[in-house]
Amino acid sequence: MYFVEQLIKLVKDKSSVVCVGLDPRLENEGEIPQYLVSQFDNPNEIIIEFNKTIIDNTYDLIPVIKPQIAFYEKYNAFYALKETIKYAHKKDLVVILDSKRNDIGSTSKAYADSTFEDYKADACTLNGYLGFDSIKPYLEEYPEKGLFLLVKTSNPSSQDFQDLFSIKLEDINKITTDIIVKDVKLERNYIQMAKLVDLWSKDLPRFSNFNNLGVVIGATFPEELNAIRKVVNHSFILMPGYGAQGATVNNILPGFNEQGLGGIVNSSRNVNYAYNNYKQFSPSQYGKAARFEVEKMNRDINKMIKLN
Repeated sequence: MYFVEQLIKLVKDKSSVVCVGLDPRLENEGEIPQYLVSQFDNPNEIIIEFNKTIIDNTYDLIPVIKPQIAFYEKYNAFYALKETIKYAHKKDLVVILDSKRNDIGSTSKAYADSTFEDYKADACTLNGYLGFDSIKPYLEEYPEKGLFLLVKTSNPSSQDFQDLFSIKLEDINKITTDIIVKDVKLERNYIQMAKLVDLWSKDLPRFSNFNNLGVVIGATFPEELNAIRKVVNHSFILMPGYGAQGATVNNILPGFNEQGLGGIVNSSRNVNYAYNNYKQFSPSQYGKAARFEVEKMNRDINKMIKLN
């Protein structure tokens, strides 16, 4: 089954567009509870226990999880990452590995093999700004898998490059670096990137009018989200930035169509460490707190997008 086909089915079955990011943090107070850290001898055991508890308390409420690979590399917890993905699959969840790993063709092929053969993820994030040859091995070798290409990211300094204006001029000397032009239409780099995604995905199979080549757009930029959605009509949008980074329900609305499809809203810290935000939950009740937060997200979002 194609990733987007499975994702849409789960979104409808569970009436949820919420994605829980599993980003384990061991060092600081207010993150993985210290009582849990002290129970085990190594990070793999701690992270597996933590992630399983979050999944056990939320799997019936969500269609997808998104582990960020950096938090597993940091602790040399690759085993925990694999076990988390395996456990998520047992609980009827699809998994987006947030890895952003692509490069020149042969290296991208190795990254793709690792992502889908070793970790057994269902989808991953990639940096489309490297160009099509860095995406091609993923599309050709694993056509059933999902890909989410960075278009407009949620961090404030994304504007340093993604918001710059660009123009494509044909039939010019390739070594020319300075060009003076008049009366031309300029577009933001993120719009150019969105147009490339639309081009690269034009021949891909569609399910409910969506294909496997999705995009990442920060929910912290609603105007940009609205503009990009008009370009990538057939792509699912992964929207980070909800909750801890400041995005609200109103910010994400342009990501969805009239059927409530087309977007996945990610929340990591606000779910993982929700016990910090509610007085009724102690650190040992972090799983129940996570469920409480996801239930709230589902209620708030579903009121607005009219998922059906």
